[in-house]
Amino acid sequence: MEGMDMHGMDQASPMSPGSESASPQLFGHEFTNPPPVPAQSAPEWIGSGPIGEESGQPYTLDELLSLAAQNNPTIRQSRLHINAELARAMQAGLYPNPVVSYIGEQIGVEGTAGEWQGAEIEQRFVTAGKLDLSRSKYLQRAKVAEHLAVAQQFRVCNDVRIHFMKSLAALQVAELKRELLKTSQDNVLTVREMYNLGQANQADAHRANALLQKHRLRVLQAENDVRRHLVELTALVGIDMVDPSLEGSLTSDRALIEFESAYAQLIQCSPEMLAAYAKLREDAITLQRENVEWVPDIVVSGGSGYNYEARDTTAAARVSIEIPLFDRNQGTIRQARSDYSRQQSEIRRTQLVLRQHLAKEYDTYLTAYQHVVDYETGILPEQREAYRLVLEGYKENRAEWPDVLHAQEEYTIVRVEYVNQQLMRRVSEIMIDGYLLHGGLQTPQGPVPGGHIDSVPKPR
Repeated sequence: MEGMDMHGMDQASPMSPGSESASPQLFGHEFTNPPPVPAQSAPEWIGSGPIGEESGQPYTLDELLSLAAQNNPTIRQSRLHINAELARAMQAGLYPNPVVSYIGEQIGVEGTAGEWQGAEIEQRFVTAGKLDLSRSKYLQRAKVAEHLAVAQQFRVCNDVRIHFMKSLAALQVAELKRELLKTSQDNVLTVREMYNLGQANQADAHRANALLQKHRLRVLQAENDVRRHLVELTALVGIDMVDPSLEGSLTSDRALIEFESAYAQLIQCSPEMLAAYAKLREDAITLQRENVEWVPDIVVSGGSGYNYEARDTTAAARVSIEIPLFDRNQGTIRQARSDYSRQQSEIRRTQLVLRQHLAKEYDTYLTAYQHVVDYETGILPEQREAYRLVLEGYKENRAEWPDVLHAQEEYTIVRVEYVNQQLMRRVSEIMIDGYLLHGGLQTPQGPVPGGHIDSVPKPR
């Protein structure tokens, strides 16, 4: 049956309108051709080559991760956040510049050059260690940016791993659906032969044709899925690649992950938690800095000039200090205390959110793990054995060919389900091991949450 030419059969003319109403005397003397096999109506992909075929040296996961580290723009953006905070720390710790002034008194009185002319230099002396505290604040904020940069690296790496696995799974599913298409083509040939032998009718032929068309569309959809996952993968890597071939495996030999151990690891090592704790220390320094802001600086100025009235060179000196009578930075200190308390609650909120997300991801992981184990130990071997027995039965004339096609289709469908469960397991493993971080092309988060004190023209 596999050697039959379907395209040759398509040329047969359809049944004449009056053939079904032929008289009993003519039955068996007239032959009605079965419905022609429909041609593929959906357009095929026009590109560099068939999806899934290797084009050049295949990429491994490690190679793609290395390329992503070099080319993904969000990793560079997150590092620039660190540079920005280090620059603020440098700016905040700089000492005030001296001020040089020219002074002329009563110039032009009675046509004279003035009573006194000279120059002064003024310097502000910062007290209470304000500059050191400001520098420490932004250095601590740079540490927050470092943890967020690590989180962004995990997001990129997790997404590259996930889309790599999705691409591998899509390639396998596409191949299996091509097998289902071949089975459907064999089924069409079988039904046409049965029709010729009087063992099938036109309704059976139409159903076989419709099923063939469905499988053709499923193959096209599977190839579209492959293409989409490959494009998403190359976008995360940060370089343009056309239908890259991949080298890897969906199989995981990882032992069962325990929920509580995964949660403990998440709370202790998650970059989001480390960034939250670092932000709390920065808020503590901010509060300390604002508590000394009201301590007045000392402004000293001095210089020399010429006194035209006394016709002698004289000197001038001045010391000034602001009296914190009304403004003692009360409002900003209260705001800094609120930020510190809010960050304490933010740490607890982050812990609860991570536990909630882990519970959802772990449920997906555990379900997929159980399915993979059952498929490997029970479902796949049983379905494979059933297909083998039916095929042997056909060879020994104990089974019909349609039964073989049906068994083959069931076995292939089970293999597709197995690939999908393997994918779900690998994705969940990646998410749990990667601290539940994803979003490799999202704009990296900055170190300053909304509502917190940010820098002023002179950062403090």
